[in-house]
Amino acid sequence: MAAGMLMGTTALADVTSSQVWGDLKSYLEGFGYVITADEAQGADGLTVSNAVMVMEMPENGGTARVTLPDFSFSDAGDGTVAVTMPDAATTTYDLDIEGEGDASGEIEYTHSGFVMTVSGSPGDMVYDYRAADMQMVFRNLVVDGKPVDIAAARVGMSDLEGQSTSRMADDLRTIAQSMRAGSMSYDLDMADPENGTGRMVVNGAVTALDFTGTTTIPASATPTNDMGAMLEAGFGFDGTFTHNGSQTEFSFEEEDGSAMAGTSSSQSGTLGVRMDAGQLGYAIGARDVTLNLTSSDLPFPVEMAMAENTVRFQMPVTPDDEPQDFALGIKLGDFVMSDMIWAMFDPAGQLPRDPATLAVDLTGTATLDTPLMDPEAMESPEAPGELRTLTIADLVLRLAGAELTGMGDFAFDNSDTTTFDGIPRPEGAVNLRLVGGNRLLDTLIAMGLVQQEQATGVRMMMGLFAVPAEGEDTLTSRIEINEQGHVLANGQRLR
Repeated sequence: MAAGMLMGTTALADVTSSQVWGDLKSYLEGFGYVITADEAQGADGLTVSNAVMVMEMPENGGTARVTLPDFSFSDAGDGTVAVTMPDAATTTYDLDIEGEGDASGEIEYTHSGFVMTVSGSPGDMVYDYRAADMQMVFRNLVVDGKPVDIAAARVGMSDLEGQSTSRMADDLRTIAQSMRAGSMSYDLDMADPENGTGRMVVNGAVTALDFTGTTTIPASATPTNDMGAMLEAGFGFDGTFTHNGSQTEFSFEEEDGSAMAGTSSSQSGTLGVRMDAGQLGYAIGARDVTLNLTSSDLPFPVEMAMAENTVRFQMPVTPDDEPQDFALGIKLGDFVMSDMIWAMFDPAGQLPRDPATLAVDLTGTATLDTPLMDPEAMESPEAPGELRTLTIADLVLRLAGAELTGMGDFAFDNSDTTTFDGIPRPEGAVNLRLVGGNRLLDTLIAMGLVQQEQATGVRMMMGLFAVPAEGEDTLTSRIEINEQGHVLANGQRLR
């Protein structure tokens, strides 16, 4: 309910209580909700009670039914409207998901110091809000007719403030949002809803949470259970969350008595999401990450840390005859683990225990023949499109004193799938550089992890694909595939 109210745009004009309620209803209806409510218009504004929202779930997945608490819209007399909610209220929900079962429960909302003022003009409204504290507590969860043992299920934010804008133009509603909270905390303590015997406990907090984003919603009737149709009609979202630190404690107990517990933390983090008719993309990152873990299946605690952890991807979602961009990036930067883990396979400390790094950055283009949001089409055994180009913008593997780096570019001929046995023929090259490889191999032999015969085979392969370069224990390699499908290593044909 609160999310549905945090909307608007800056303008100098007047709005009335009924116009604000109409704007909120239109916003929620854009997501597929059918809303019924009792409306009482008074001299000072509008009171809404007995509000119910019903939505058909995507993919014919069932129905969601949500009841809302009473709230009021008060005309302030200066062209603005104050939105008021009870300090404590309860929302109920019922989910009936086809093929999965049903669930129901209650969400108790509490807040202190909540203030929301709506200004602007019809079709161009500004929603400014703040609260000292807001809490949501989930209660009385019932899954397939069976109550779930929940000792705690809570999410809260403090020192909350933000602004949301809503503008109607060209049959589209554009919502620009900014929100910040001094902190967000969460607690979960519940039994496994499937068997009732296992248990999960999670609690944590995030500091300096910030969000900025824009959502575009088609105003005309669009089937919300068909994401492809919504994207075609103009639906889109582009937003980013950031925080300045997080801490989490967790424990899990299985039905057989096995257990695991631990803590995790980070100094900062980001989550970016983009979804529209052109692209689907995610970018997740965190810095100075730590993980401490104990388990009944492990003889000692596990301690890990890394300076940087990022994952991002981007892909097209709508078919197009022209090539579209895609990207994939992964980085585990300066990863370290405790000496007890090292001692499992290197008790004498022969391997360098410098921080390890894995980084892969891929970009390219592809044509998409099948809508990504069409589940039936995506289940086809046929490839959904064609790979056209691939760029290895960065490749880094730094581990145990050795480092492999590389960059490359390839184009793919999809009309030729015979040269490489069903794979579109690539044309291009990749340049690789290995530092410390022989030294690492010698250490592995001395530790008994690699046999001399195996090492001889590895050195022969290195001699076939690589050449010595400037610097101690340094090899380079240029692997090329030409337009005839020939494979060359440093100018020497291998295939």
